[in-house]
Amino acid sequence: MLAALLTTLLFATSAICGYRSARQIGGVEANFWRIALATLFLTLWACTFGSGFSGAPGWFMLSGLFGIGLGDSSYFQALPRLGSRRTVLLTQCLTAPFAALIEWIWLGSKLNLPEMFCIAVILTGVGIALAPGDHLKIERRQLQIGVLACVLSAIGGAIGAVLIRKAFAVANAGGVYPDAGTTGYQRVLGGILVPTLMLLVFKWRSARAHGGILEEKTWAVSCEKWRRIWPWVLANALAGQTLGVTCMQWALKTTPAGVVAAIIATTPIFLLPMTRYIEGEKIGVRSLLGALIAVSGVIGLTIFR
Repeated sequence: MLAALLTTLLFATSAICGYRSARQIGGVEANFWRIALATLFLTLWACTFGSGFSGAPGWFMLSGLFGIGLGDSSYFQALPRLGSRRTVLLTQCLTAPFAALIEWIWLGSKLNLPEMFCIAVILTGVGIALAPGDHLKIERRQLQIGVLACVLSAIGGAIGAVLIRKAFAVANAGGVYPDAGTTGYQRVLGGILVPTLMLLVFKWRSARAHGGILEEKTWAVSCEKWRRIWPWVLANALAGQTLGVTCMQWALKTTPAGVVAAIIATTPIFLLPMTRYIEGEKIGVRSLLGALIAVSGVIGLTIFR
């Protein structure tokens, strides 16, 4: 449970840093560089203090392909269409039941009634805290694409979480007990493929749009942006895909995916004071009530576990 709570705090920090970097260099590029830097950091760990490719690397890489590749890439496509609150709310609330359902069907790991009730309480609290109060008008096509992207993100994240559980089971059955940093390294290797392909396509289309010529002025603007934004990109990589994923691996090693996903679903609650301090966003009574309900669910889940 401690590992899942640490994951939630780190993911909230990563969301703030990711928002800042994505506004400057775009979602596709920001997503790629955070994963690329995390791959570098986790590679250094796995090749020095960790155990490299020991355990079940194929399963962990497959988990990264779904969770990081499909899940995170879809998430970044939903953000500009639905906005951050709708995207976080829909994705997080769908990931937990998808993870529990997939794990039950495939691995036979059932949740008891008190655990299911606490998960419902957590997700209800998140919904109350983050359900948009305004009626932002979204084009029908953009709404459909955004909702579909959230569903794909939730499915990718849920499959990735369950595959981590399967990977640990396979590794342990072979008498190997890899550390969380090593498994995070194996996972991110499978996750970097999709963001890399997306960035290459994005850059190719951009180059074609500009006749394949990078003007000196454009280069100067790009360098100035990177000078301002690199601390946020670095912090995003460390808090999210490096330390955050490592803590999530640690949590999934001993706890069912549905429970872990439900706790991580409180990430938006942790974001409330951060956005209040950094972005100046006001926190209303509804947000505080939702936070109280969600935290109560986490406490109950801890007791019943």
